[in-house]
Amino acid sequence: MKLATLRTGTTTRAVRLDGDVLIDLGVPDVGSLLGQDGWAERAAVATAGNAETYAAEGAGYAPVVPQPSKVICVGLNYRNHIKEMGRDLPEHPTLFAKFADALIGAGDDIQRPEETGQFDWEAELAVVVGKRVRRARGEEAEQAIAGFTVLNDITCRDWQFRTREWLQGKMWDSTTPVGPCLVTPDELPGGVRPALDIRLTVDGEVMQSDSTADLLFDPVALVEYVSTIVRLNPGDIIATGTPGGVGHARKPGRYLLGGETVVAEIDGIGRLENRVVKEKSV
Repeated sequence: MKLATLRTGTTTRAVRLDGDVLIDLGVPDVGSLLGQDGWAERAAVATAGNAETYAAEGAGYAPVVPQPSKVICVGLNYRNHIKEMGRDLPEHPTLFAKFADALIGAGDDIQRPEETGQFDWEAELAVVVGKRVRRARGEEAEQAIAGFTVLNDITCRDWQFRTREWLQGKMWDSTTPVGPCLVTPDELPGGVRPALDIRLTVDGEVMQSDSTADLLFDPVALVEYVSTIVRLNPGDIIATGTPGGVGHARKPGRYLLGGETVVAEIDGIGRLENRVVKEKSV
């Protein structure tokens, strides 16, 4: 199944993509759906005959989970990216966090803050959690994965490397596109350990191109590791890291200045297409 959070005027609705139609699932967003027992069965049985529908063409998507209780991100998790950043292969996942205020929809503008001179891109496969787990292992960790989506971990590198902790470079308001949909593992080659082509372009120029099969710590291992530390709730997101090709590793460095169109896509899941604009005053 492909599930999404659709914008409908001033509200949102959880929907299932069925060909060129979006079927309303009776709840406001995908996070609310995942919090219900039997969410997969409920989503599967909804049909155009018993639910409201919307046209898929031209649909506007909110972040696939608008208000996750947590967004955990993994740094240095593709072998080629680790090498381009001049690091050794880590023994354990490198973790940092984002907050819901950072998340935007698949077609929304990326707000470039005036305080950064090193605004960078990072296409990522993201895990969406479908059940509450703590210290999950093996099959339990696999079953906790509701599906996968696309995330672009836009980063203020100059702020990221001000200190040894990365958080301040990663959590800027309205900078992180996520979506457009959640795709359940049964639809993907490799299932809960998907092997999918991942790409990112800036104004049509390919910057990143790899396979999620290159992940050092796979999605199941990440659910096991993160759930050891903290409870994972339905709708939580784990961004699994980015492949090589980021702007900061280029010689000279290359960054987003404003006006660019950035496309991050993963085969079988979907596409984020976002324009970089000057941050709006709140």
